[in-house]
Amino acid sequence: MNLSDSQTAGGTPRRISAMEAVLHHLRDAIERGDFAVGDKLPSEAELCRRLEVSRPVLREALRALQTMGLTVSRTGKGTFVVSDGAAADPTFGDYTASDLLEVRRHVEIPVAGYAAVRRTPEDLDHLTHLLERMEQETDTTAWVAMDTMFHLAVAQAARNPVFRRVIEEIRDALARQSAFLNELGGRREQSNREHRAIVEALVDSSEQDAVDAMAHHLVRVETTLTTIVRPQHRTAPSTEDEDHA
Repeated sequence: MNLSDSQTAGGTPRRISAMEAVLHHLRDAIERGDFAVGDKLPSEAELCRRLEVSRPVLREALRALQTMGLTVSRTGKGTFVVSDGAAADPTFGDYTASDLLEVRRHVEIPVAGYAAVRRTPEDLDHLTHLLERMEQETDTTAWVAMDTMFHLAVAQAARNPVFRRVIEEIRDALARQSAFLNELGGRREQSNREHRAIVEALVDSSEQDAVDAMAHHLVRVETTLTTIVRPQHRTAPSTEDEDHA
């Protein structure tokens, strides 16, 4: 399957991954009705053969389809289509995206402000080192792990254990959402810049700048998520699509 250009939420062209290309192909097929609601998708082996991709790439795409509410995986039976359009509110682990964002707005924005006035030199060293590692990391899985560590570290710097406990509770969902946004929305470099703005505000002990930086970060998360799940323009299938349908 050929890779093609896509765009970030900010409109910057970028090269999409093999997983993203597979996801787009399968999502298009479902939304066109090639696979109707109730249909079982071909086996993983068959899809890998048709789409000429590895099984790990295919499985990532299938997980994304499920997150978007298009399919459901039934153990021992396969993957079935449950909707012909992506859900406006995808689910990450035990929580929907809207629930996560609502909690994050009410918790992480004030937490950033508290962290700006309560952080210790050790907090700043930890966050700066973590940020530097994230800016150099190219592996999505490793970056996502550090992303959740970053938000936990900001909560730790606020010096209120309840805040950290809340972030711990949603940690798995945050990781799933982060991976989803990075694979499909090209969020990594944007997130790094947004994280740097948060750290700089903490270094300056600027409560307002920290609040503003975290608020901006969460707005960009929501914008990218909306861009990914919004209805796609339906187009006539290409020759390649017909071959792979």
